[in-house]
Amino acid sequence: LLSWVVRRRSLLSPRAGEIYANETLIRSGYIGSAPLQPTVAISIRTLSMYRQAHRTCPRFSVEAQCKMLCHIHNIPYMSYLATQFRAAYDAYLEICRRVQIRVNAALGYNTPNHKTFASCPPCFYKIQDEPQLTFSSFVSIDGNNSLRRVGASARGSAARQDSRTLSSDRWLEPEEVDCFKDFKSKSKSSKADDDWEDSAGDGQASMDCVSRWRNAGPEERKKMFSMFEESGIFIASCRHRCVLLTCDMIKSGELAKYPLALTHRMLTTLGENIGCAYDIGCAFATT
Repeated sequence: LLSWVVRRRSLLSPRAGEIYANETLIRSGYIGSAPLQPTVAISIRTLSMYRQAHRTCPRFSVEAQCKMLCHIHNIPYMSYLATQFRAAYDAYLEICRRVQIRVNAALGYNTPNHKTFASCPPCFYKIQDEPQLTFSSFVSIDGNNSLRRVGASARGSAARQDSRTLSSDRWLEPEEVDCFKDFKSKSKSSKADDDWEDSAGDGQASMDCVSRWRNAGPEERKKMFSMFEESGIFIASCRHRCVLLTCDMIKSGELAKYPLALTHRMLTTLGENIGCAYDIGCAFATT
């Protein structure tokens, strides 16, 4: 049994009706690292503390957590310890998710797109006799290339099959995004690079942002290194910085299909009188 303050061997006696070892463990506040015959069990409190720490600092990895536990208990770190911790942590997250589903059903929060409407009450909560506004809400959309994930081929290893699924109203699956893969921006930019040059002028010329902004360039230029399986994320957020929708950018740059998929979902869910800000909106309007 392992926790922040305890590391010991223990023999737990099952109660009547308990078939599996994890039933006995979870009654004692632990989750085993294997479904049938676990040899290591981690306390629920430790898993909960790591979850909150990872929320605060996403770079805080499972390996770092396991190394910290090893330092606390004065034992050498081994790679299999991280594998055992991941197995228990995945089971803990699944338990939390299923409990939350039951709580939402009891409270009536299981309607379609409830998370989107409940994410920001100032934007989406309507009161009785509220006057009609020109824009019911303001949102902004943009991509981020800092959350890249290196593919298995670049690491020289076989791709690992992940059967886990994410059930969230905020997340758009790749299949939904790919419905718009044949839509392209009608940008006329043909510049091979995106270096800016200073030029003298009289100050009267208009700014041609479509030809000078990299994300507004032709779709053929928005390639991504093949080593990255995921090149970033594309999100939509309200004016109060609440994330409404998210999707993965897969092996590409900021293609038109990502804002189109998010915009289509928002129009379907939030209605047509929303104001949307996008840094290349001038090129996106011609898509």
